[in-house]
Formats: sequence, C-alpha cells, structure tokens
Amino acid sequence: MEGNRLPTDRITFKRIIKLLMIAAKVDMVWLLRDTRFAIMGILGDVINNLAMVSGVFLIAVRFGGIGGMTTDEVLFMMAYSTLVTGIFMLFGSSNNIHVSRIIGRGQLEHMFIQPLPLSTQLLTNGFSPFTSSSNFIVGVILMMIAINRLEINVSAVWMLTLIAYLIATMIIIIARAYLVSSIAFYAPVAAEEITYTAIDETWLLSTFPLSGMPRFVQIPLMTILPEGLMAWFPALILLNKIQAGLLAYYPMLFALLSALTAGYFFRKGLRYYVQKGSNRYVPYGFRR
Repeated sequence: MEGNRLPTDRITFKRIIKLLMIAAKVDMVWLLRDTRFAIMGILGDVINNLAMVSGVFLIAVRFGGIGGMTTDEVLFMMAYSTLVTGIFMLFGSSNNIHVSRIIGRGQLEHMFIQPLPLSTQLLTNGFSPFTSSSNFIVGVILMMIAINRLEINVSAVWMLTLIAYLIATMIIIIARAYLVSSIAFYAPVAAEEITYTAIDETWLLSTFPLSGMPRFVQIPLMTILPEGLMAWFPALILLNKIQAGLLAYYPMLFALLSALTAGYFFRKGLRYYVQKGSNRYVPYGFRR
C-alpha cells in the first residue's frame, strides 16, 4: 500500500463491481430499516420527475406538438430526459456528483484515509439501486411507450446509439458538476451548494424542446449552457430529425471537451485543497 491508494493493478473492474455491490447492500439496509420513509422518498422522486416532464408533454398534447415535433416525439424526448435523470439518481445519491457539498464540508479528508483511490470512491459510493431506481424504471417504461407509438425500428445499432448518447449526456452533466465544484476548494462556505444550483435548477429548461426557437436561443443552449444536449438534440438524432453526419458526433465531442476542462480545474483545485486544507478543522471553522 502506498499512501491512501492501493496498487493500480488491484483496482480492477471486478473490484469496482464489488464496491458497487457494497453500496447496493447499504442502500438495501436503509430501505429495510426505515421502509416507510424510504417509500415516501421514492414516491416523491417519481412525482417530482413526472410533474417536471408532464407539463411540457401536456402542452404538446394541447397544441398537437411543439416546434415541429409531434406529440409522440415530445414523449420520446421526455422519456430520454427521464432516463438521464434516473441514471443520475441511480449512481449519484451520495453527493459523489454533487461533490461541492463533500468539498465544502471538509469531508474529503474522510475519503483520503480510505485504502482506495479518490476516483474509485467517487465512482462507486453513490450507487443506490433500491431507493433511487424509480425514475430510471419510469424512463424505461416511457421510452418503450414512445418507441411503440413512433414505430421505431429498434436495431442493435440504434440501441448502441441510444446508449452512446446517454453516456455522453451523463458525462456533460458530471463534467459541469465537477467544474463548478472546483470553486468550493477555494471558497468552501460560499460554494458548498453550488453544484445543486448549477445542475438541479437546469432540469426544467433541459426538458423543453428547442425546435422552432431562434438561433440566438438555440446556440447558447448548445454551447455555453448545454441544456439542449441533455435531451432535445440527442432525441432529434435518434428520431432521424437531423441528417446523420459530423453533427451527430457533436454531443460526444462536447462531452470530451467538458470532461478534459473539468478534470484540469478539479485537479488544480484539489492540489490547492491538499496544501491549504479545510477551515472546518480550525478554531474559526464554520462547521467545527
């Protein structure tokens, strides 16, 4: 063992699966120990997500579509958005995506002393298949309904394309979360909840179809604030509403650039944090 890391050959895929199973076991224990509270939380998540996506869908039903997208195509987009939300909750229920809270509370030190790399802990400790899978299940059901209504030919290539866009969307979300969380290394008190502000408040905008919107609205939401890449643009490609070509790879390219940028600033902030520490553990700390 070297420092707080195991030798790199020990951190294998099999090891990661075991850690995910441990997180799943902890999640199941919480569900069984306080079932009533857990079920209330699960139902609350489902109602919140359905309320968020149903508003746009009902508008589409009332007016026969939005911006050139039919009602069923809007349903497909809502299903994609729900799947993204479900994956987010399924793997990020322990602030490992909303990482600014861990940084701001000075809890990274708790992870430094663990005999695992920090990246491995952040990857595995948020897995909650029993209490946080409801939105993912709803997303799968909505996707199946939308595919059936649109009579989409679900081939192996189409499924792989869907998975690729879901992965790209998740990378964009996580990259933005870690990018803004880097501020918490320098201002832990002010930026403890910055990830929630940057990510959670954008879900409503990301579920609205941008079809028919002017270019000066679409372009910023595809570049500076990539809400259009979280559901609308991938849905258009999967529905063949955009001609296949280099444009189809834009979400993957944006995800790659976002990940590289977030990784650079997060590592830079982490080095600062290691040198300066957290004011949580000093006499004037705000959470001592």
